[in-house]
Amino acid sequence: MATKSLSLTISPAPGKVSAISMVPKNATCIMTLAHGAGAGMDHAFMATLAAGLAEVGIATLRFNFPFTEQKKMRPDTPAVAHQTIEAAIDKALELYPSFPLLISGKSFGGRMSSQYLALHQRKDVKGIIFYGFPLHPAGKPSTDRAEHLKDVKVPMLFLQGTKDTLATWDLIEAVCKPLKKASLVKLEGADHSFKAGRKVDTMPLLIEATKNWIEKIIK
Repeated sequence: MATKSLSLTISPAPGKVSAISMVPKNATCIMTLAHGAGAGMDHAFMATLAAGLAEVGIATLRFNFPFTEQKKMRPDTPAVAHQTIEAAIDKALELYPSFPLLISGKSFGGRMSSQYLALHQRKDVKGIIFYGFPLHPAGKPSTDRAEHLKDVKVPMLFLQGTKDTLATWDLIEAVCKPLKKASLVKLEGADHSFKAGRKVDTMPLLIEATKNWIEKIIK
C-alpha cells in the first residue's frame, strides 16, 4: 500500500491544509474522507477507517479543514468547508484519474460534502457516504439540515446508529425515505461516534457496508 502525505491549497485566505492518501495495490476507487467538527484527519476513528477501507480495496484521501489545521475550535464557514472539499476532490482526480471517485465524511464533514454536491452537480463524483449524518443538535430534533439533500443527484449511503443523539432514528428514516438514491444502514445501539458498548466493534460493519454499497454503484 502507498501512503502519501500531501497538502491542499484552498485559497489565499485559508491557505493550505494537510492531507493523507492511502492507496492499496488492489484499489478499485478513490474516496475523499472529511473529518467531523470535533477531531481532525488523524483522529483514531478516521485513521482506523481509512486503513480498514484500504484492506478491502478502497483508496482514501483524508484531509484537515482549515480550522483544524490552524488549531481553532470553531468550525469553518460552509463556504470555506466547500472550498476545502473541492480541493480534495480535485487533488484525488489529479493523482488518481483512472479511479472512480466518491466522497464521504464523518458528521460535519459529510454534511459539508453533501452541501457542496447540492451546489455543484459534478459528474465525476459517483456517490457520497455519510458516517453519521448530523441531522440536528442533540436534544433539538429537526430535519432542517437535510433540506439540501433533495438537490444531491448522486447515490447516497447513510450509516447511522440507532442511539445517535444528533439524528434520531425516526427522523433520519423519514429524511431518507423520499430520496430515491438514498440507502440507509442501521447500526443497532450505536451512538454518533459509532460506539455500541465495550463488546461491540462497529468498524468492521462500517467497512463492510461501505464496500458492498460501492461495489453496486461503480460496477
